[in-house]
Amino acid sequence: MMLDAGKKWETNNLIFTNPTGGYLSYRTVYDCFKRVMVKLGLPDTRFHDLRHTYAVAAIKSGDDIKTVQENLGHATAAFTLDVYGHVTNQMKEASASRMELFISAVSS
Repeated sequence: MMLDAGKKWETNNLIFTNPTGGYLSYRTVYDCFKRVMVKLGLPDTRFHDLRHTYAVAAIKSGDDIKTVQENLGHATAAFTLDVYGHVTNQMKEASASRMELFISAVSS
């Protein structure tokens, strides 16, 4: 695309661009995303849901909350915990269950 655009090319260091190197419009991204979801046979999903999915997966996989906060661009880790606290609560419950099994096994 850069070669095709020639002198009209805008250098913005973007990965996905319009034909002249500029930003893609919201509508372009949205429409493409919806087509991909349909093609994959996945349920109707908002583009923003990808951000939520990333955050939940990162926390569940053990990324520290400060890293997740910075990757999401949140001002504070407290905000990230407020938004995704349900994930950490699930992790606490799972941890408690594992400890209960461990204690049961040791005391048997």
